[in-house]
Amino acid sequence: MNSKERVCAAICRERPDQVPLGFYVVDYDIIEQVIGRPTFVRNKVKSQIAFWEGRRDEVVESYKNDTIEFYRKIDIADIVCFKETPIVPPAGFKPENPPRRIADDLWQDTAGRVYKISIVSNEFVCVEDPTLEREYSVEEFEAPIDDTPPDPTIFEACDALIEALGRERYIAGASGGLNVMVLLGGMEHGLMRYLTEPDVVRAAIRHRRSRANLMDRYYIRPGQDGVLFEEDMAGTKGPLMSPRMFREFCFPALQDRVTHVKQADMQVLLHNCGNNRLLMDQFIEAGIDGYQSLQTNANMDVADLKAEYGGRLALWGGIALETLIDGSPEEVRNQVRQALQDGAENGGFILGPSHSIAKGTKYDNFMAMLDEFDRLRDRV
Repeated sequence: MNSKERVCAAICRERPDQVPLGFYVVDYDIIEQVIGRPTFVRNKVKSQIAFWEGRRDEVVESYKNDTIEFYRKIDIADIVCFKETPIVPPAGFKPENPPRRIADDLWQDTAGRVYKISIVSNEFVCVEDPTLEREYSVEEFEAPIDDTPPDPTIFEACDALIEALGRERYIAGASGGLNVMVLLGGMEHGLMRYLTEPDVVRAAIRHRRSRANLMDRYYIRPGQDGVLFEEDMAGTKGPLMSPRMFREFCFPALQDRVTHVKQADMQVLLHNCGNNRLLMDQFIEAGIDGYQSLQTNANMDVADLKAEYGGRLALWGGIALETLIDGSPEEVRNQVRQALQDGAENGGFILGPSHSIAKGTKYDNFMAMLDEFDRLRDRV
């Protein structure tokens, strides 16, 4: 089997010739150490500032060249996502009114939103957003949906990834999106609206589902093998809403999105952080093929999940990102061995981090993970 065939089999809950390996995303510091030079790839602050400065082409060239070189150099990942080569601004992009710097780590846009640099996650976080305070109505979500095709150059980076790596490696790519747990006005106000304005929430979910279905024809790229849906619906203690409320509001849209994507002959993977145990049966019923982000500090243990859901859902994870960041190479090796022991039997398992190869991951730990995996992958 090549990598593509291996991952396809695992997602079908079959036993491939070897356990596949994949990363949801790899942040810039590990990529830089592997390729030996600075990169814009997953350097979210550096990239965003460059886009604001009108340096779109410089960023996109880095996304393409550095991502491809990284995966060719490590030469062991079976599944590759679009996260390092995302949808980008169109060619010729020049922002008319970019946010202005108002302090060392603060920027403000023309709508009054204030963004602060998060050192830990290396990204801009919106810390003040006056636009969230507005009211919503059913009528605004019943307006006709604009299905104008996007500028094709926004796909420049991800199409280059497919062209370079997609013949043998499995590409988990984009779609029109998911967004089935709609939070109008942010987390706190959005969750409250499920109780106070349920008709508005339902209208918003219908509207976003319909738009996503229309956009699939453009965003699912030729040559990709599956769709990676992304939406966080839980914290470390459990889901953001009860299973009953999820079934009433969110499940129909989730099932419809999965069905629509599968009409394009795509396997469907779901990245969803937190403790989603109470929602897992609904994910499976909706048709999700594989689940990524087995967050070990949220009671999402490989052995338990495999025992409960292994016959119905492929699982992707097993190595705690906390260990990759703060642990030792030997601790990482131990986790690789344990994850393979817990997940590999009877197939349906892809080894990877519990979330991502996050900023701060130790290079020696990353290499120890690859080495231990390479040593054991065909013995389980």
